Amino acid sequence: MAIANLTATPRSETGKGAARKLRAERRIPAVIYGHHRQPQALSLDGRELDKLLDRIAAETTVVELALPSGSATRTLIREIQRHPFRREVLHVDFQELVAGERITVDIPIVLIGNPNGVRNEGGVLDQVMRQVSVDVDPASIPNHFDLDVTNLELNESLHVSDLKLPEGVRILDDVSATVCVVSPPRVAEEAPVVEAVEGIAEPELIRKTKAEEGEGEAGK
Repeated sequence: MAIANLTATPRSETGKGAARKLRAERRIPAVIYGHHRQPQALSLDGRELDKLLDRIAAETTVVELALPSGSATRTLIREIQRHPFRREVLHVDFQELVAGERITVDIPIVLIGNPNGVRNEGGVLDQVMRQVSVDVDPASIPNHFDLDVTNLELNESLHVSDLKLPEGVRILDDVSATVCVVSPPRVAEEAPVVEAVEGIAEPELIRKTKAEEGEGEAGK
């Protein structure tokens, strides 16, 4: 389990106007919610938050929020709202973690190795699932699941059931779901060749004979 630290400040003003004012001061509005507690509005230092998000996997890293009172709360980032056109963070939702209370988390799947079917038969490795949903104690959240694909041959696949799970982690997705497959090499389609059709004569160019041309001149 990865743990990071972040400082948070309680805030009393809420709403769009208060949020705009905070962002103008380079602070980010946030909220923390959890079991047996009322949602609490917070603000975060924008620069500190950007540095944190650049170095962690936000979905699977436990963030310990430090408050001015001296208390600290372990949380998990549940949602990051960003500006539609810029990388700017607009709002962050934190879920408080309670010891012994299991949570649902999406864990990334990382493929390890180069399949035999790719190396020797020109196949293509397609990753169908990139994350899997699990039920887990907050103290045992894995950063990711490694899945070795080295021995995969052409047209072979691996499934959720092939993931090696740490103790205490329970898969919520269908265990028969395909994670990856080695597909046959993709052949580029050739442009169709248009062949001449026999029996169709080329158009005849009709020319007047000299006699016909003379008759035409005489009739004028």
